[in-house]
Amino acid sequence: MSTATLVTFIIYLLGMLAIGIFFYRMTSSLSDYVLGGRTLGPGVAAISAGASDMSGWLLLGLPGAAYVSGFSSAWIAIGLAIGAYINWQFVARRLRSYSEVSNNSITIPDYLENRFKDSSKSLRVISALVILLFFTFYTSSGMVAGAKLFEASFGFQYETALWIGAIVIISYTFLGGFLAVSWTDFIQGILMFAALIIVPFAAISEVGGWGYAVDTVSTLNPDGIDILAGTTTMGIISLMAWGLGYFGQPHIITRFMALKSVRDVPKARLIGTVWMVFGLFGAVFTGFAGIVYFADAPLADPETVFMDFTQVLFNPWVAGILLAAILSAIMSTIDSQLLVSSSAVAEDFYKAIFRKQASQKELVWVGRIAVVAIAFIAIALAMNPDSSVLNLVSYAWGGFGAAFGPVIILSLFWKRMNRNGALVGLITGAVVVVVWEKLSGGLFDLYEIVPGFILSTLAIIIVSLITSPPSNEIEEEFDQAKKEAY
Repeated sequence: MSTATLVTFIIYLLGMLAIGIFFYRMTSSLSDYVLGGRTLGPGVAAISAGASDMSGWLLLGLPGAAYVSGFSSAWIAIGLAIGAYINWQFVARRLRSYSEVSNNSITIPDYLENRFKDSSKSLRVISALVILLFFTFYTSSGMVAGAKLFEASFGFQYETALWIGAIVIISYTFLGGFLAVSWTDFIQGILMFAALIIVPFAAISEVGGWGYAVDTVSTLNPDGIDILAGTTTMGIISLMAWGLGYFGQPHIITRFMALKSVRDVPKARLIGTVWMVFGLFGAVFTGFAGIVYFADAPLADPETVFMDFTQVLFNPWVAGILLAAILSAIMSTIDSQLLVSSSAVAEDFYKAIFRKQASQKELVWVGRIAVVAIAFIAIALAMNPDSSVLNLVSYAWGGFGAAFGPVIILSLFWKRMNRNGALVGLITGAVVVVVWEKLSGGLFDLYEIVPGFILSTLAIIIVSLITSPPSNEIEEEFDQAKKEAY
């Protein structure tokens, strides 16, 4: 690691901390801390949503999958691109409108309680518990990815690398809250986008061009150029089903709630979709080029292929920026996850159950303390250096997609849905994912989000239809939110 690369990298880290300090001065209420006062423009909302979505998985897990299996890994990218577009197309506008109409809800548990007028607090508490459960695993995946970056780039011991990455992320999330997270994610998203254009282009050029790369891979591993190689119908469904996860990811859909206006949704959708498509396929092409470039000295850890390219193809100053892009991918997801988790603690547990009269300043500090506590639990889970980023992300993504996806979609589009249906659907989705993941063989090899999503949807519909319909007040609010969304 050269001095130039290290200097560039440190400047980037200091810049992220400076943003946190700047927005610390602008954060006075819990709404500011967890939703930024609904002030995001379309560009910041779209790119920060994409950056918080993709995490280290985009620059570590997906290139690693492509390095191992070739083009058949593209099914995940296709599923995610479709899912992200549909999420922006159908969920964003309605959720932005409904969350404001329904008592200005600032978190997903807050929205669900207000949407169904749930005085029992059960929807709020169960949904907050689900958030804390799966985000702990999700955050842990980011900690593993950050440790791998510092370990491979700077030669640190795994545990030391883990703590360095965690301290930087915790610091600016602790200080600046949602606006700091959104603006750092925006900057990080631009860095990631540039890296995912530059690195695959340079890598493919270095190995002799696209035609040579395809010919060489077909010689080394003929299955590498076949998108159907090694796949089954169930396997393709499982990979494409990653797209279902978008509808239930709290750290992504809160960006919809934070937009300045529903009128910003079309522009944000265009920006977000372009970012997503180029980023996903840039990651796949990077891994594909790695099959050729590293053919004579195969990588011990496939998930470092993008990282290795940055160090062998570019001068030290550029390498430092590209390494910062990898850290950006990791940080942009962890900070969003920590923020959503801390808001669940402050708004949905502390205020809702223990301190109804808590001041805004008090709630902000409860949120900040929760950031640190949750991060430490995630660090403890990430202490195993053999942890797979992709596996940890897969579990958490499936959990959120199955638990919240059907509940969010039906709450926005089906007037007849009631509180009982939402509660049973939420629990069903989460439980199915946890149980299914423990089973294996035959049908159980199907990605757990698929049965979880289907059974959660059925549970919502059946329970809503066999129990009392929603009140006139809830139905009138539904009509108002629908009207204001368009």
